[in-house]
Amino acid sequence: MPKQLIVIEPRKAGFKEYVDAAIQEDQVKVKVEYAAPKRGTELMDFRNETPNLVDAYMDEWKAYMPLKYKPERFGGWPLGNQWVGIITEVGTSVLDYRVGERVCGYGGIQETHVICAVDNYYLLKMPQDMSWKSALCFDPAQFALSAIRDARLRVGDRVAVIGLGAIGQLSAQLAKLAGASYVAVIDPIALRREIALRTGADAAFDPASQDVGLELKKATNKLGVDIIIETSASEQALQQSLRGLAYGGTIAYVGLARKFNGGLDLGREAHFNNAKIIFSRACSEPNSDYPRWDWRRIEETCWDFLCTGRLQCDEIIDPVVAFGQSVEGYEEYVDQHPDKSIKLGVTFV
Repeated sequence: MPKQLIVIEPRKAGFKEYVDAAIQEDQVKVKVEYAAPKRGTELMDFRNETPNLVDAYMDEWKAYMPLKYKPERFGGWPLGNQWVGIITEVGTSVLDYRVGERVCGYGGIQETHVICAVDNYYLLKMPQDMSWKSALCFDPAQFALSAIRDARLRVGDRVAVIGLGAIGQLSAQLAKLAGASYVAVIDPIALRREIALRTGADAAFDPASQDVGLELKKATNKLGVDIIIETSASEQALQQSLRGLAYGGTIAYVGLARKFNGGLDLGREAHFNNAKIIFSRACSEPNSDYPRWDWRRIEETCWDFLCTGRLQCDEIIDPVVAFGQSVEGYEEYVDQHPDKSIKLGVTFV
């Protein structure tokens, strides 16, 4: 029987066998070749740290409200965010897909997927020469592009990107594509800084050993950078963002933050420098540029950039582990030692 990667208890993954349902007329079956988990929200769930276990964001109220029904037990749900695979069966009503096509979709890390293939935008056909690693960066690319747009980056702007996970790496590349004259990247992990420099960043700083805000001022003749894309959700990073930002500049805050416990001092640079903080999230609708832009346009733009190779993703999916080692790989590289990876890849081939 095929297996899927699931959460068993807080910070513990495992395998679960499942039975593939017979495909319906509007469905296809896909044999998965590669997959990847999601960091932010999925990791908070895995660690049992998500606020959604007690409260949940209610769109009607635009606020967190107490949950009426709480889960009886923890665990049992699949881990994983996206996958790439080959179609092996096609339902009788499916006209736009055929056996042998490679596709990318959303879903858990498991050996097969049975998925609707009629009017399903999220079953994405991959060009023959497209890297599977590029396809698995579709989700983080959306949040990176949204941050660049929400920050109102203009040609010639100086930019800093804090936090070099997948979203940060792609934000740095997109800033260059958008016409930034200078892109600095900040992360305590040397490998992440090196990858960002290889893919176009102009300078890199280590917040563990450098006064990042001051370094950004030094690099810009004391002016500071016009835009900061903050993906780490660290209060220390936000403090350094306010220190290194130009007067009147913009911080696009992308990371999913936990409750701050101290260290953020808004009586310092923030009080004097007229900073603007935009909380950026690709899937919050309506988009700030609605109706010209919405989430679907962001998705379509990102997929085009990934298909055509304008975003470099080969070093972002790192490391890659075999599916049989994905329990240990998830616990090691996603949960316990995220400093050893950027975005974990899982291979089934």
